[in-house]
Amino acid sequence: MIIVRAPFRVSFAGGGSDIASFYEKNGGCVLSTTIDKYIYLSVHPSFNANETILRYKKSEVVQEISEIGHDIVRACLQKKNIKNIEIHSDADIPAGTGLGSSSTFTTALLTALNSYKGQKTDKEQLAQEACEIEIEDLGNPIGKQDQYAASYGNLNFYRFQKDGSVSVEAVKMSSADKEKMANNLLMFYIGGVHDAPQILSEQSKNIQEVSKEKNLIRMCELAEKLKVELESGNIDALGEILHENWLLKRTLARGISNPRIDEYYQLALEAGALGGKLLGAGGAGFLLLYATQDSKEKIRKALKLPEIKFSYDTEGTKVIYEEK
Repeated sequence: MIIVRAPFRVSFAGGGSDIASFYEKNGGCVLSTTIDKYIYLSVHPSFNANETILRYKKSEVVQEISEIGHDIVRACLQKKNIKNIEIHSDADIPAGTGLGSSSTFTTALLTALNSYKGQKTDKEQLAQEACEIEIEDLGNPIGKQDQYAASYGNLNFYRFQKDGSVSVEAVKMSSADKEKMANNLLMFYIGGVHDAPQILSEQSKNIQEVSKEKNLIRMCELAEKLKVELESGNIDALGEILHENWLLKRTLARGISNPRIDEYYQLALEAGALGGKLLGAGGAGFLLLYATQDSKEKIRKALKLPEIKFSYDTEGTKVIYEEK
């Protein structure tokens, strides 16, 4: 048996610029971190040599890989030419809530399958392979940031070049500054699940409009500015940058925000939050806020929403158990 752990991510600025329709023209960049909330995935040979078995929120038992309903699993097994295997997955947080779950699942599964075949995969290869599966093979209208975040782990600045290549830079902060940043972040569950591909597909079309393209260019500038501010020790700048980034992002597609999300965000600001954003493509999931210590309790009382406590993940996707 092989067990793999892959982290979810929290994106702070620049999200949406990792979509090909934008970065091929303008280049893109995102600043994000992975957090200590994970997908766990195990693989082992199937007891019945003629069956491939999947256990996730559904169960599947098939004789042929082409019969698998889960598109990511089907694509990964076909690419790796593996069958007659049993795959189980579980997660700390539900899918469709804005933390990059589909790409996190993909990196976990690819890592497990590579290990199953006795192969080691470095972080860059893993991220590239996950992008190939999701974007090229399956044709999902999504970006590249989630695959890279899950693969590399940690607090990083990602630059998406016009030729499709990606550079990864660690955000250089002192331990004290990283701790302050983590302590000043709040994450609340608004509820629901979103349709990320649908929202991102609309966003990809919309950025052909000059005004929306300019907004996304500004979001890239904010990601670059945030890197400079964090590395300079100006941690509270995160609040202002999150706020401006969110105001810009919500203009990119209809499904990104809604009156309920807007109401919660306004309540948070009135209670003392310095800024925030809805995580992921939009429409549902988690509201991320930045606030000083003296405002955190006021915000909790104002929102009355379930809070998810989290810290940084520094390892990315990794094998945590392998039976010899």
